[in-house]
Amino acid sequence: MRADLTQPALIGGVVMGVLSALPIVSVANACCCLWIVSGGLIAAYLLQQNQTGPITPGDGALVGLLAGFCGALVKVVLSIPIGLLVGPMERELMQRVLEMAGNIPPDIRDTFERYSREGRSGPLMILGPIVELVFWMMIGGIFSTLGGLLGAALFRKPTPPAGTIDIPPAS
Repeated sequence: MRADLTQPALIGGVVMGVLSALPIVSVANACCCLWIVSGGLIAAYLLQQNQTGPITPGDGALVGLLAGFCGALVKVVLSIPIGLLVGPMERELMQRVLEMAGNIPPDIRDTFERYSREGRSGPLMILGPIVELVFWMMIGGIFSTLGGLLGAALFRKPTPPAGTIDIPPAS
């Protein structure tokens, strides 16, 4: 992996992962995978800021893809402790919904009651995060790549005129 892609991909991935893992904030992902696309967009923006010339759409797509993979890992790792903290509240809320609901079909009621009693236990404690990681790697890879392409187009620096010498700024 190119060294200049690492930092933008990590930052874009952390933004995507944290926002996707937070319980209420993550609902915005229902709107065209907002946080996932934003992670790729941020990664492409940061990559462009680190370059003197314009980045190519391929660079934007690649950094977006890497941000999606990093974001999937961050999201799954953060969702485990958040789930442990929020899980009891979710089960209590589910129990209250069942008590207030009048006429729910028996199969749906059984599913809700089983979840409110058990939560994530047994094989779901181990397989759940693995399946979730694979799912988020696929979704994150696709939509953050699109975000990276969009970012490469939106934040592209103009091409310097031919024959000019590019002098880096003094530090």
